[in-house]
Amino acid sequence: MDSTQVDAYLRRIGVERPARPTLDVLRELQLRHLRTVPFENLSVHLGEEIVLEEKRLLDKVVGARRGGFCYELNGAFGSLLTALGFDVRLLAARVHGDEGRLGIPYDHLALRVRAVDGSEWLADVGFGAHSHYPLAFEARGEQKDPGGMFRIVEVAQRGGVDGVDLDVVVDGRAQYRLETRPRVLGDFVAGAWWHSTSPASHFTQSLVCSRVTEDGGRITLSGRTLKVTGPDAAREERELGTDEEVLEVYRERFGIELDGVPTVRNPNRSG
Repeated sequence: MDSTQVDAYLRRIGVERPARPTLDVLRELQLRHLRTVPFENLSVHLGEEIVLEEKRLLDKVVGARRGGFCYELNGAFGSLLTALGFDVRLLAARVHGDEGRLGIPYDHLALRVRAVDGSEWLADVGFGAHSHYPLAFEARGEQKDPGGMFRIVEVAQRGGVDGVDLDVVVDGRAQYRLETRPRVLGDFVAGAWWHSTSPASHFTQSLVCSRVTEDGGRITLSGRTLKVTGPDAAREERELGTDEEVLEVYRERFGIELDGVPTVRNPNRSG
């Protein structure tokens, strides 16, 4: 990523170019990213190709002012952090599903980030509802965040393999299981393909567009259902009637310009 691309990305999320890759900078970058770049799977239902290459990710997130799902958002964010001087490693995770079942390999992409002082952090702008700020990677106690009470818990690997995996837990519920081995963006291509094509993937079964609001709450458009959750967890929900209402919400609340309302390709399918 060159200097012009970095500046464009920073303008996209409303942040001045930082002088040094400090923790305070990382905290600001993650929060502003969550507020301005939505977590969304519209490409899956619009027939748009998802390509895990830096230029294509920047073209989408910065140039087209869109969002994406984990591979795209954390892939692009990781490139920005690297360009700003942070030491960034891509980590693979498997999401905890119903009854604690783990998802597919390369189910999720998260970031292990080292700041200039040597401290290490779990940064994630691509999980939907998650922590608003980076989590201390080596800490094993509770970490309070506007998104909930988080813990990073060591889990022994199966089969006698040396080392541990890490469960990321919020409010007592495990969200995903991280591997600590560094990966590259290309490793996630199969996971992105599965999530964007398989009838068993929840991304092909529903539409979602969501971001953190300025007050610390969340706004989500699921199909035609608009949900606004306050920082106190109070929720307002309403159904949008016309296509123009839906397109206006995408435009005014998420900054996404669409020619037509996307429709779910594989409704009511299960694995």
